[in-house]
Amino acid sequence: MIGRLAGRLILRGTDHVMIDVGGVGYVVYVNERTLAALPGAGEAAALYTDLLVREDLLQLFGFLTPVEKEWHRLLMGVQGIGAKASMAILGALGPDGVSRAIALGDAAPCAPPPHRPATGERAEGQGARRHGHGGRG
Repeated sequence: MIGRLAGRLILRGTDHVMIDVGGVGYVVYVNERTLAALPGAGEAAALYTDLLVREDLLQLFGFLTPVEKEWHRLLMGVQGIGAKASMAILGALGPDGVSRAIALGDAAPCAPPPHRPATGERAEGQGARRHGHGGRG
């Protein structure tokens, strides 16, 4: 597992960055909030990472804080929410917003388009149980 990368940011895309760590360029997918918070090309950058491993794919996702990384992992454990949906939710709400939505029992923010409302309700219920809240589901 690659848990954290620190190096020079050498490329910025619309949904990813490349960080040079000791001469190796790592492509790391990030949400809009993370992308906006990162420095410009050539500057030092560090991200906490989660490595998605599939039969045909290795993909790194980057986060500014360990809390955001943990929310990503929790959201991906909800049926119907994959890596891209998790990144969209965190990009829209941030980790504090996700936590607040779950604590308040508000499933709507946890279901970005084009996900159906049931996905947000599963996120709310499963996330609440994992964080000691009652949840509705």
